[in-house]
Amino acid sequence: MAPETPAQGQTPAQGQTQRYFTWDEVAQRSGREKERWLVVDRKVYNISEFVRRHPGGSRVISHYAGQDATDPFVAFHINKGLVGKYMNSLLIGELSPEQPSFEPTKNKELTHEFRELRATVERMGLMKSNPVFFLLCLLHILLLDLAAWLTLWLLGTSFVPFLLCSVLLSIVQVQAGWLQHDFGHLSVFGTSKWNHLIHHFVIGHLKGAPASWWNHLHFQHHAKPNCFRKDPDINMHPFFFALGKVLSVELGKQKKKYMPYNHQHKYFFLIGPPALLPVYFQWYIFYFVIKRKKWVDLAWMITFYVRIFFTYVPLLGLKGFLGLFFMVRFLESNWFVWVTQMNHIPMHIDHDRNMDWVSTQLQATCNVHKSAFNDWFSGHLNFQIEHHLFPTMPRHNYYKVAPLVQSLCAKHGIKYQSKPLLSAFADIVHSLKESGQLWLDAYLHQ
Repeated sequence: MAPETPAQGQTPAQGQTQRYFTWDEVAQRSGREKERWLVVDRKVYNISEFVRRHPGGSRVISHYAGQDATDPFVAFHINKGLVGKYMNSLLIGELSPEQPSFEPTKNKELTHEFRELRATVERMGLMKSNPVFFLLCLLHILLLDLAAWLTLWLLGTSFVPFLLCSVLLSIVQVQAGWLQHDFGHLSVFGTSKWNHLIHHFVIGHLKGAPASWWNHLHFQHHAKPNCFRKDPDINMHPFFFALGKVLSVELGKQKKKYMPYNHQHKYFFLIGPPALLPVYFQWYIFYFVIKRKKWVDLAWMITFYVRIFFTYVPLLGLKGFLGLFFMVRFLESNWFVWVTQMNHIPMHIDHDRNMDWVSTQLQATCNVHKSAFNDWFSGHLNFQIEHHLFPTMPRHNYYKVAPLVQSLCAKHGIKYQSKPLLSAFADIVHSLKESGQLWLDAYLHQ
């Protein structure tokens, strides 16, 4: 029997003796009763009050309440020593000596070998970035942005120059999206401060979106990919789509029907790629920053809209500018949705089963074959597996670590999926058709 539990927020230094806990005690503090604990390197932390101050957002850390969070802690933080000092005030004890280092739902051998792989990757220098690579990424975005304006200034505002300008600006927006993703993941500079600063510039000034909104959503996705109610990227289930085999059958058995899911592979082309950015994100980002009082983000966003307004209104007039703006968002949305969904929607989607880090990421992600075009077109997110296992790794190193990841997967019988780009796109539609049919069968017959 474990010793008496300390009062909420009490540290071992405040108590008379070291406190020891069992996994059952930790699991009970998963947030359902407001109290939240988690484990990092066998140490038990009470994060109940800290979640609201967590720089990465309250939800991402809460998703690991009641669980071992050692591997995500290592994966997400680039200065673990500094973060560890802040965590000392949250420390309430550690696991009892007879307790395993993590829960029985996690693969012990796989976890140990992945941690050895992580150490090898760090010794190889694969977590260090090449500043020239990211400088060239930024320069090619700025040059395309200039080329878009010069197209209208030099060739006039007739249909063909207008269309060419729209395409160029769409490339700018998508490529800026991939670049802000690098800074948001702290994978460019060695300090969080500089990554955050340039992240604000790229996502705020070049794209007109808030860094805090991206952080709030994206880190949750990485922490628990394809886990219902923990990964916001699958929040379209169940109100718009029935996703995954497990959740679709579950929805059908519950006799729930918010949409005609057996036709979702068809209406995906209407409410998915074309609509996400111009219809939803474009308006929600302003609601987000105002509701949460993210005034620094709002200021960066305003610089984007002021710049693009005064750049194009003199050439196109107000109506022409609005037409150009929403054409760009439409083209960008199609590009963005197909690329970001090809790695996840066809994969396993379920409730959180508290699996180990490698299994959690591999069952929810797949790759697209490497090529110069695929790398550029997807911002190297065709290496989605490597990105999810090592989220702070600079993207130009993904292909170097890929063979090591493949060997680890082969040894443990884990499927490592990589496919051609067009096949990956087609699999989105095929998976939606399959899950829609599974929902219908369960809805009618189970």
